[in-house]
Amino acid sequence: MAAFVRAYDVDLSEVDVPSGGFRTFDDFFTRRLLEGSRQVDPDPGALVSPADGRIEDLGEISAKGELIVKGQPYTAEALLGDSAAAREYEGGHYFIVYLSPRDYHRVHAPTCGSVQCMRYVPGTLFPVNRIGTEFIPQLFARNERLAIVQESVVHGIVTTIMVGAIGVGRIGVSFDDVQTNRGDTPGLRSYADSPIPCDRGDELGVFHMGSTAIVMTPPACELEVVAKPGSSIRMGEAMAKGEKR
Repeated sequence: MAAFVRAYDVDLSEVDVPSGGFRTFDDFFTRRLLEGSRQVDPDPGALVSPADGRIEDLGEISAKGELIVKGQPYTAEALLGDSAAAREYEGGHYFIVYLSPRDYHRVHAPTCGSVQCMRYVPGTLFPVNRIGTEFIPQLFARNERLAIVQESVVHGIVTTIMVGAIGVGRIGVSFDDVQTNRGDTPGLRSYADSPIPCDRGDELGVFHMGSTAIVMTPPACELEVVAKPGSSIRMGEAMAKGEKR
């Protein structure tokens, strides 16, 4: 682990290191931060980054549900794995955050709102680095992923998609025992009878190594985008500001 820390310039000063150190490489990758290491933007209208990383791309989803990621066309339906859910985002916005191997690998809520459901979409585990996104067609729609749906008073129905990648043995969530890549049953899990309260910055899940988080917002949410493609961002910093009409 020491060699990895040096090679990727991992900042351990903000890490909550357990007494005796990390027992396994996975424990290190799924590390937690010291309390107060991240501050969530205080503006209630801020849609915040769900993770530390780089803004891989962002923009508007067309009225037909189409979006462009690193020059490649995608559809909301392909990413979400559900045509009815995809219609919620036609004309909305999307934000893609890439987590490098050096980044903190826990994913947090971009908005305040209860978790209504989660969809486990099975798939492959291609690399999501620059080579993967440029040369593997429909990469984000082919890798396995979890789509977590929040219902926000401020921003409407917001989905955070956790996309798996090579080296990511599992993706876990903080409010359910489902995990990817271990034989759990794919499909929809509903919490409508008992929605899970979730504030901005609350933990949603964890990657067992680096990957990508995608946030989608509905067209009724009018946003002023403040993040820039290619820029670094930390969990809790605003990607956009606004609210639903």
